[in-house]
Amino acid sequence: MHMADDTSVPRRILLVSGLSGAGKSSILRILEDLDHEVIDNPPLGMLDDIVARAERPVAIGVDSRTRGFDASAVLEALARLRVNPNLRVELIYATADESVLLRRYTATRRRHPLAPHSSVKEGIEAEVALTAPLRAAADLVIDTTDMPPPDLRQFVESRFSPWEGGVSEGLTVTLMSFAYPAGLPREADIVFDARFLRNPHYVPELAPKTGLDADVATYVTHDPDYLPFLNQIHAMLQLVLPRFVQEGKKYATIAIGCSGGRHRSVTMVEALAKRLSAPDGMGHYQGSGQWPIMIMHRELARQGISAWRWARKPAEATRAEPY
Repeated sequence: MHMADDTSVPRRILLVSGLSGAGKSSILRILEDLDHEVIDNPPLGMLDDIVARAERPVAIGVDSRTRGFDASAVLEALARLRVNPNLRVELIYATADESVLLRRYTATRRRHPLAPHSSVKEGIEAEVALTAPLRAAADLVIDTTDMPPPDLRQFVESRFSPWEGGVSEGLTVTLMSFAYPAGLPREADIVFDARFLRNPHYVPELAPKTGLDADVATYVTHDPDYLPFLNQIHAMLQLVLPRFVQEGKKYATIAIGCSGGRHRSVTMVEALAKRLSAPDGMGHYQGSGQWPIMIMHRELARQGISAWRWARKPAEATRAEPY
């Protein structure tokens, strides 16, 4: 009998780290629901053995509570695992604003693991410094500052569900709209500013609507500089995204901002998503594969109007061969 080759699709190994109170345990629970074998805070010396014995995708929690924790040791273990071509190893880092972490600790009345006899603030500051190398090396930083539990679940499921056909190779691209007054998205790799385009906010019948509405989109696209701007963004992504793939980058977040995050940036993101996910779009390289494209309208999500959604799911993307 012919046996299937188990190594045809690399097995996913996720190391989940980050700041205490930022949602690492919640992320691990979600991954467990997605059929990952979850081990939280094993001794660092056991990572290789855990991975060798596992038969399913594995998610391993590693943080400052881990016995023998040292960021450089975690990165060394990560490098060892990545030598194996049958594994797809990724580092996830969970973070949140200090004010939010302080509020969460106050609500739960817990002590910070790095400051059992001093203030929570001191513990947070110590952990930020201790884990900074992991954040810098992370494949994916998840900022839970403004992410309620249902949104966190949807986000993790959208990134790590076992899509038909196996683990998606290459790059997952997120297109995000946002409002500048609410702050730059910290996960953004490239940011574009759409505030120079004419603003529907000053048109009474358009102001309460969003860029998801056809009349708002029409108003924005009729700005004479709209199409040249969209073309320039598209051209830049044609240059940059394939280089991200060459570097081994697995996630790229492209953010477009405006004043309110409701009109111009939403219109731009929707238009760019259509271009990248079209059969003749740029969502491929060397003509051999297409990247999953995700859309996120940050300010609309905060208002309950919109949330994460796929412009092209991993299951719809063809597997791409690396350069």
